[in-house]
Amino acid sequence: MIVNAPETSEPRTYVDRILEHWHEDEGAEALVQGERRLTRGEARRRLFGLGHALRRQGLEPGDGVGLFLANRVDSVLVQLAVHLIGCRVVFLPPEPGPGELAALVEQSRARAVVTDPLFAQRAADAAGRSVHAPVLLSLGPCEQQEQDAVEAVDLLAVADECPDVRPERVPAPGADEAVTVLYTGGTLGRPKLAAHSHRLYDALVDLAEDSRRGLRPAGLPVVAAEGGTDRVLAATLLTHGSGHLTSVQALVTGSVLVVLPEFEAGAALAVLREERITATMFVPPMLYALLDHPECVPGVLPELRRIVVGGAASSPSRLQQAAEVFGPVIGQGYGQSEALGIAAFGAEELASESAERPELWRSCGRAISDTEIEIRGEDSDVALPVRQVGEVCVRGETVMLGYYEDPERTAQALRDGWLRTGDLGYLDDEGHLFLVDRAKDIIVTGSTSDNVYSRVLEDFLLTLPGVRNAAALGVPDEEYGEAVQVFLATAEDADVDPDAVGAAVTAELGDLYTPRKTVLLDRLPTTKVGKVDKKALRAAWTDGAVTSAP
Repeated sequence: MIVNAPETSEPRTYVDRILEHWHEDEGAEALVQGERRLTRGEARRRLFGLGHALRRQGLEPGDGVGLFLANRVDSVLVQLAVHLIGCRVVFLPPEPGPGELAALVEQSRARAVVTDPLFAQRAADAAGRSVHAPVLLSLGPCEQQEQDAVEAVDLLAVADECPDVRPERVPAPGADEAVTVLYTGGTLGRPKLAAHSHRLYDALVDLAEDSRRGLRPAGLPVVAAEGGTDRVLAATLLTHGSGHLTSVQALVTGSVLVVLPEFEAGAALAVLREERITATMFVPPMLYALLDHPECVPGVLPELRRIVVGGAASSPSRLQQAAEVFGPVIGQGYGQSEALGIAAFGAEELASESAERPELWRSCGRAISDTEIEIRGEDSDVALPVRQVGEVCVRGETVMLGYYEDPERTAQALRDGWLRTGDLGYLDDEGHLFLVDRAKDIIVTGSTSDNVYSRVLEDFLLTLPGVRNAAALGVPDEEYGEAVQVFLATAEDADVDPDAVGAAVTAELGDLYTPRKTVLLDRLPTTKVGKVDKKALRAAWTDGAVTSAP
């Protein structure tokens, strides 16, 4: 059955593009999560109901809506519904602890927070600390316990009572209006929120159009191709840039989106096989866990055509192993919250070019279309020569507007339209980008390669009794790529218990920030300008020259 999409004189958004697909062949699958399977018609009507339900909470175009969600079909739909009614999506990832989460809600000026029932208590705590007093909504009923009762409006129940027609009177977003905000660390109590305009989504729609016309531009890492023939698995967190891009790209191309609630190698392998997944995106630890599963053998996933690997540095040998198991389907992508697309290496290109140049397995590809990359020296606007290491700077449609409500840090990161990424790397003669370090000291760890922000951790450590100085580093870890390790310079007569330090970190910042090891020192090495010299600290620890204080 084909239902004609309503005519509109307003400029098309990416949601309009999705709805064009969902008005065609209503009985075709659109969204899948385990036993939950929605057709295009059901997804469209559910989306409209959620849009009306959000409006009934008093939300108006331009208002911020915090999304504190798990990986599920309803999470995809409510994110689309926020944009459908002209509001701003504020992603609230699960890793921040209570203090940072509350600061994130406050700084983003969220008028409402939509939570998964699993996170209801944490969401209620964060919303309760905000002077803006956002309304708390939940995707389903919250389990009430006498001691920790959470009062939240069941958004799904409200949606069931709402019309299943599209909400009207939604103005098109302004050219420089923030429509999506992503958490990207910061300092304790003062998070950085990367704000993006509709241009990011226009780039996704343009990529879909080019794909439909048979063109193969160097666009964002191609997870899904136009035509609705792909079945895409969203395995990373939907509230992170990688999961968000994967889901949106699948939907704007008319593909079926299959949502993986939690990653576990055996379960992921089963879903990949049973759902006949053709394309997905993994962070490196996910890919490695899949490769290490005893059932992951050549030929096990004959339908799989594309795996994009990104989110952290990948091991060249492991990428080659993946190519041996799955075939020439491995591609790479590089981006960050401030620029969700910077460089990409398509699977076919990587397979063919690396045959002649094996070192390209270490590259994250060339600049995507409509994007420029330059390597610059510290505090310099002059591009460095080929193969010279410097800071990766980028300009293009996927670069953020700036940090939300933070002009000072925006000015530090954006100069004349160029984003200073904080990552160090170099370009070869053919424009391939090679990353060598992360100048921003982000520690990428955990089963889903989440970010631990060193500055947030260090700021908290300095609040503990007896701690004079602190440094957090990512140290090599076989399972997760990196593990958190902290170094504390303690007062002479202080009795600092490393186990107590770890417990305090977990209580305030969450499990992801829990240090694998805490090293007590008399002092930390410093640079000439008095900053902690993490390079010297890392080198000394690697050489065994740094030891725990007695």
